[in-house]
Amino acid sequence: MAATDLHELLRSLRVWAPGVTELPPFDPGAAPSSPVPLFTTWFAQAVTAGQTEPHTMSLATTDEDGRPDVRIVMLHGADADGWAFATHATSRKGGHLSARPHAALAFYWPVLGRQVRVRGPVTSAPSEESQADLHARSTGALAAALTGRQSEVLGSVEELRQASEAAWEQARRNPAAPSPTWTLYRLRPEEVEFFQGDADRRHVRLLYRRAGEGWTRELLWP
Repeated sequence: MAATDLHELLRSLRVWAPGVTELPPFDPGAAPSSPVPLFTTWFAQAVTAGQTEPHTMSLATTDEDGRPDVRIVMLHGADADGWAFATHATSRKGGHLSARPHAALAFYWPVLGRQVRVRGPVTSAPSEESQADLHARSTGALAAALTGRQSEVLGSVEELRQASEAAWEQARRNPAAPSPTWTLYRLRPEEVEFFQGDADRRHVRLLYRRAGEGWTRELLWP
């Protein structure tokens, strides 16, 4: 098998190729006064445009020493209370959020050339709400939560298989089984930025900044 030249491969790729990406116009002057309605509209448009897994997002946290970390997680909701996601409080990201309860989110929907970035403090929901969120999801989600030990060192793939099979059996037998460390988190944004790509590189960046109970809006150079 021939070795892959990464730099040659990178140079062969295009961003927002015709026939794959449609770059819709975006008039920031017509944007709503708060970010959640615009996010909801953009999210729905990404779904309609066929964007795969539009509900996945990058979650960036920092550890107690201030070192950054990032991973992909699933959006559980967005409303006036914030952008919601969930994980085990005992996981690596759960530990980060306990030590430094601030985070950043990034959505990328290349089918429309759009990004949304969100930054702010993070709080955890009460246990009852976290468990209700978990039990509203699929059997597989519950089984994964019941498997537990997220971010711990794993001895072998076989160890994971056995633990997962036991968790799946428990989830099927008891759909209300609790996972005590499963936690719903909410990021209450201080900033939300909407990025719309443009074929001539005149990208539109609209930034919402929290101001008391309302928001200010400003454009950013691309």
